[in-house]
Amino acid sequence: MSITWLAGFFVVLVCVSLVFVDGLRSWTARTTQLHEMDIATSNMARAIAQQADDTIKEADTVLVGLVERIQTDGVNPAALGRLHALLAVRVAALPQLNGIFLYDENGRWLTNSRASPVSDLNNSDRDYFIYHRTHGEPRPYIGLPIRSRSTGEWIITLSRRINHADGSFAGVALATINISYFNKFYESFDIGRHGAITLALDGAVMLTRRPLLKDSIGKNISNYPLWRYVVDAQGGAGTVILKSALDGVKRLYSFRRLDRYPLFVSVALSQDEILADWRADTYLHSAGVLILLIVLVLLGFYLIRQIKVREEAEAEIVRARDALELLNHALQRQTLQDELTGLSNRRHFDIALEKEFSRATRNVSSLALIMIDVDCFKQYNDLYGHVAGDECLRRISAIIRSGQRRPGDVAARYGGEELSVLLPGTDMDGALLIAENIRLSIASLAIAHAGSPLGIVTISAGIDVLIPVRHKNNALQLLQAADKALYAAKTGGRNRVCCSVPP
Repeated sequence: MSITWLAGFFVVLVCVSLVFVDGLRSWTARTTQLHEMDIATSNMARAIAQQADDTIKEADTVLVGLVERIQTDGVNPAALGRLHALLAVRVAALPQLNGIFLYDENGRWLTNSRASPVSDLNNSDRDYFIYHRTHGEPRPYIGLPIRSRSTGEWIITLSRRINHADGSFAGVALATINISYFNKFYESFDIGRHGAITLALDGAVMLTRRPLLKDSIGKNISNYPLWRYVVDAQGGAGTVILKSALDGVKRLYSFRRLDRYPLFVSVALSQDEILADWRADTYLHSAGVLILLIVLVLLGFYLIRQIKVREEAEAEIVRARDALELLNHALQRQTLQDELTGLSNRRHFDIALEKEFSRATRNVSSLALIMIDVDCFKQYNDLYGHVAGDECLRRISAIIRSGQRRPGDVAARYGGEELSVLLPGTDMDGALLIAENIRLSIASLAIAHAGSPLGIVTISAGIDVLIPVRHKNNALQLLQAADKALYAAKTGGRNRVCCSVPP
C-alpha cells in the first residue's frame, strides 16, 4: 500500500470523520428537538383532553340531576316552572353551555333555560332524539355538531334519555355546548403559524379545529391517515409524524382519547417550525465544517505531492512484494489439494464446511452433504495392488469432480477411499439427483472387481440436508447425519444412495 494512497486515505478519513461527527451532532440535535416537542405536544394533548372531559362532565352532571328530577316530579306546569328557573341558573353558572332543553317523547319543547317562552319547534328529527328513542341505555350521547335553532351558533349536543315509570321512552334532556368555548381555550396555546388543534368524535367527525377552516366543523375524517392511528392506538394515545390531508403541511401529531366520553383530541405542530432553530444551527455548523474541509484538502494535496517521489522509488519493492504474495497464494492453494485425486483435501473440506455452514445460517438456506465410500475397496487393493487402487481412486474422483457444477460446490477426499461433496443451496431432491448420477457414472466405468458381489467397482453414498439454525445446529451434526446415511447404504447392500430423511 503506497504512502500516497495512505496520505490520501488519511485526508479522506479526516474529512469524512468531520462530516460524520458534525452530521451525527446535527442528527442528534434534531432527534432531541423532535423528542422534546413530542413531550410538549403529548402534554398539550393531555391538557386539552382533560379540559374537554371536564367541560362535558359538568354539563352531563346537570343532565343527570335534571333527568332524575323529571322522572321523580313529572312534567306538570308547576314542576316545569321550577325547572325553567333552575335551568337558567345552571346555564349562567357554566359558561360553556349554550342552553339546556327538555323535550317530550314526540320531540316537543317542554321547557328550556332561555328567558323567552318555550318554542313551538319540534326536534324529533335531530340525531340525538332519534338515538334515545331507539336506544334504552341510560348513558349520555354526544351528537353531531349542529347549528342551534334558537341562536344559530355551532353547538355540540349532549343528551340523556328520560323514561316513564314503566321504562318506556318519555323524552330527552339536552345540553348544548358552544363550540366557541373550546376555540377560546385552544387560542391560549402557542402552536405556531402552521400548528393545529382538533376535537373530534370517535365516529370520525370533526367537532372543531384551530385554525378553524371553512369546512372543519362536521367534516368526516375517516379517510385521513391520522384517524387510522387513532383507531389502532394502544392505550388511547400516541404520537406520529404525518402530512395533513387538509393543507398538506407535515406535522408532529399527538392524540389522546377522552377518559369518559367518545371523543379524541389531537395537537399538531409543523415539523418545519419545530426544526427551524435546529436548521439554522445546522447551516452555521455546516458552513464552518466546509471551510475546514477545504483547508484540509489543500494541505492533503500538498502532502501527497511531496511524498509522491518517494512512492515511485518504492514501487519496485511493492511489485516484488506482490509477486511474492501471489506465489504464497499459489502455495496455499496447493496445500488445500489432495495430490492423488486432484480433489480438495480434508483441510480444505473442513474450512469450506465451516464457511458454508455459517453462510447457510445467515441466509437461512439449505446445505447438502454427500458422503461417498468405495465399496469393498480394501479387497480391491488386496487383489490388484495399491497402484491399481490409486488409479481406481483417480478415475472415481474424476467422476465426482464433475459433480461440482457451481463455484461454491466442494468435492474432497475425506480420508482413504471416503470422499465427500458439499453442495450449498441444494435441497434433498437436488442432492439425491447428483449422488445418483455419480453412482451410475462410476458403475458405468465397469472397473473390474472380483472381490465385489457385482464384479465391478461401485460406491455407496449417504446424504443429509440441513437448514441450520443459529445456536441450535452445528456442522458436526451435518457430518454425522450424512455418515449415518452412508452406513445405512453400506449395510443395506452397497451400490446405493441413502438419505438421512426421505426426500
